[in-house]
Amino acid sequence: MRRTAWAPGSTRPVVRFRSSRPDLLLCVGLLCVILLVQGWNITHFPTLSDDEGTYLAQAWAVQQGDGLAHYTYWYDHPPLGWIQIAFLTWIPSLIAPEAMTVATMRFAMLAVSAACAVLLYVLARRLFLPRWAAGLAMLLFGLSPLSVVLQREIFLDNIAVMWMLLAFCLAASPSRHLWHHFAAGLTAAVGVLTKETMLVVLPALLVTMWRHSHRDTRKFAVTGAITACALIGLSYPLFALLNNELFPGPGHVSLIDGITYQMSREGSGSIFDTGSGSHGVFRSWLYYDRVLPLGGLAGAVLLLLTVRWSVTARALAGPSLAVAILAVVAMRPSGYLPAMYVIQALPFLALVLAGGTASVAHAVLRRPAGRAAAAPDAAAEVAPERVHAAAVPQQPGPEHVPDALAPAAAPEAGQHARRTRLVRGARLAVAGALALAAAAYVVPRWYDGNRAALTVDANAPYRAAAAWMQNEVDDPASTRVLVDDALWLDLVHDGFEPGTGAIWFYKADLDPAVTKTMPRGWRDLDYVVSSPTVRRDAVDLPNVKSALEHSTPVAVFGEGEDRIEIRRIAGGDL
Repeated sequence: MRRTAWAPGSTRPVVRFRSSRPDLLLCVGLLCVILLVQGWNITHFPTLSDDEGTYLAQAWAVQQGDGLAHYTYWYDHPPLGWIQIAFLTWIPSLIAPEAMTVATMRFAMLAVSAACAVLLYVLARRLFLPRWAAGLAMLLFGLSPLSVVLQREIFLDNIAVMWMLLAFCLAASPSRHLWHHFAAGLTAAVGVLTKETMLVVLPALLVTMWRHSHRDTRKFAVTGAITACALIGLSYPLFALLNNELFPGPGHVSLIDGITYQMSREGSGSIFDTGSGSHGVFRSWLYYDRVLPLGGLAGAVLLLLTVRWSVTARALAGPSLAVAILAVVAMRPSGYLPAMYVIQALPFLALVLAGGTASVAHAVLRRPAGRAAAAPDAAAEVAPERVHAAAVPQQPGPEHVPDALAPAAAPEAGQHARRTRLVRGARLAVAGALALAAAAYVVPRWYDGNRAALTVDANAPYRAAAAWMQNEVDDPASTRVLVDDALWLDLVHDGFEPGTGAIWFYKADLDPAVTKTMPRGWRDLDYVVSSPTVRRDAVDLPNVKSALEHSTPVAVFGEGEDRIEIRRIAGGDL
């Protein structure tokens, strides 16, 4: 591994990842474990979500050449996210078009998870964490029950995290070329255009770039990165402007309307209010894992408080700031907190938790001050093979020791060596005890958190409902069904007319292009597939609510709140 000087009087290891065999072997080995855990039972758990179905249906529309969405694109999110999903699912959809459903296409997210895990390892090494700590960050990120559950799902957040991690890796490039920093700005813009909430992480990226750029070219690097990010980001409003959809107006959607809707969404309350939706989301995160969210947040706070005198804290200032910003945004009292929000924080939580662990380990294991100058913490460890001989005081050789002192020198040296061994042994014992205590706390909890993800079949009702619609409806081409997007593509593959035959249930009330095909409202429908999402949101959708009230179940799959009902609408045209 090549090493390069960082500051006067000290050196830091810089990893050339492609030429470091130990790093490659460790990274590949951990990646195999992560992909095995995340891929096992991936189609069965967690329960299919309407958001996953929406993003995949929009990707399907892009593949079909039908525009940017399977219904009218209304600037709810930038389309770049599902355009990327379209590329990820392109080959599977060509091989087996009927297999392009939410559960099957989750396998495409394994490629995103793999890229994120590798980028996190590279970033940890570029931020000067030791090899074992970089591996720990990779494991924390990939095997946390939160990651195993959420990274399986087809969410834009997962893809945005991949681009943002690449931006951080470029910002912390050891070569410190200007084009690396320009590329960091470009990839950060792609991350924001994939999921716009990544915008709040950009200050942390700038901090990382500032700290890791060369002081002679720092202003050029930061200016170039900001310019590149802004120019790419402005392509989205430019797209709207060229389509005459930037400003509100009669008869068309607009970017301003989309932003206004997103900013005016009803808040879910404060996470500190036990009766709020945000608190429920926060509790759901902690249900799967307490270690990464709470431990990572504590580590970020500690690193930010010690940034003035800790080398590790300064190296991890960017990721620590990212955690702090994301936490502050999540805790705002009147904001909206979706369940997938934590995805954006997971890599930074893992990184700062691993960095804090490395600092503690170094404090426990470093040599006594009497033998060698100890580095402040893990990130400042000096490579022994790079310490110049002139920096080490030369001890007189035996030929220079007076004969009278020689007999006394040997026992003193032996006592000093024994004391050093005892201290070293004690430090190793303390480090081992701490490691065992941490493992004893984390492993059982992660085992319980991941057990459901590896064994439970939560999607059997959805599969059974899709099979019923395929086998029991005689003329799907002329049948109209209200359904959530988790099943929309299944029905399209079974012959239902996209958009007006298989109808995403929101559109029956909210999309004029659909409502004008329903002059009699709910009476123009034949079936409604009543899933938990449909029942929850029907309260604010008159046509959907009436369809549920004027229908009777003909098939029920599952039980309780998670059941899926196939309901025939009374008075519908069968």
